Amino acid sequence: MGYARFVRILETLGTVKKTKNTEAAPKAKEDALRALMIGDVVGKPGRMIVTRFLPEIRARYGIDFVVANAENAAGGSGITPEIHNALLRAGVDCITLGDHAFRAKSIFPILNAKAPRIIRPANFPSEAPGYGMIVLDAPGNDKRPSIKVAVFTMLGRIFIQQPVDNPLTTAEKLLARIPDVRVRLLDFHAEATSESQIMGRFLDGKVSAVFGTHTHVATADETILPGGTAYQTDVGMTGPFESIIGRRIENVVDNFRTGRPSNFDVADKDVRINGALVDIDPMSGKTIRMERFVFAEDGE
Repeated sequence: MGYARFVRILETLGTVKKTKNTEAAPKAKEDALRALMIGDVVGKPGRMIVTRFLPEIRARYGIDFVVANAENAAGGSGITPEIHNALLRAGVDCITLGDHAFRAKSIFPILNAKAPRIIRPANFPSEAPGYGMIVLDAPGNDKRPSIKVAVFTMLGRIFIQQPVDNPLTTAEKLLARIPDVRVRLLDFHAEATSESQIMGRFLDGKVSAVFGTHTHVATADETILPGGTAYQTDVGMTGPFESIIGRRIENVVDNFRTGRPSNFDVADKDVRINGALVDIDPMSGKTIRMERFVFAEDGE
C-alpha cells in the first residue's frame, strides 16, 4: 500500500521536520489520547480518500479519535445522509459542519437525532436543526480507560454572512455545561485569521485544541499555546490540490478574468488529506504534542 506524504511539524523543539517516512511518531505519553482533525472534506475526491484510507491511517498512526469537517462533502457544498454514513463507517467519530450545514435538507433528521455524531455550529439560532456540541467516548486500551471527548463547532462572524451569536460568549456557555469533561475539541469555522487567533487565545487552557477550518488553505502556525491548547488557524482542505480551494482552476480563473458566470465544479487531481494530529493528556486535557498531518494518495 503506497502511503503518500506524511509531513510532521514537531513542536517540542520549535523546529520543523519534513519527512516522507510513514512510520508513526510514538505518543508523547503512553496513555495519551491521539486525535486527528481532518480539514474540510471537499466533494467526491475528498470523501473518497477518507473512506478508502482512514481505516489504515487510524491503525498505522495509533489514532484514538477522529473529527472531520464535512460541510463541503456533497458536490462541494453540504452533506447528505449517505455521505454521513460512509464517513462514519470509515472511522470518523464526529462530523462537524460550518456555514453550508443546511444546504441539503435531507440531513436534517440526522442532525436532530437523539444521539448524533454530527454537529452544526453552536452559535446558530437555537431553533436551527441539530446540536452544536456532543460528548462521545474514545475507546480505552491497555494503558487507560475510555475517555469522554467533547466536540463543538462554531462560525466566525467576520466576512461570513450568517445570523450567528458571539462565538466567544457561546463557547463560555457551552464549556460551563461540561465541567467534568477534560478533553475538549473545537472546530472554529472562520474566514478572518485574526478572529481565529482571538478564539485560540481566549480558549487557551480551557480546551484541548482549537482547530481552524473554512479557508481550505493550511496555515503554518500550528502550535501549543502557553495554557496547553493546541492551535492552528486553518488545518487545510481534504480534496484536490490541483485546484483553487477545491474547484477547477480554469472555471474560477475565467470567472475572475471575465466576470462571466461559471460553474465552480469540484476538481479531481492531486487529492490529499490535510489535518492536525494531537496527543492529549487525558487527566489534564492539555495537548502535549501537535503535528501537521498531510497524506497524499499518489506517494509523492
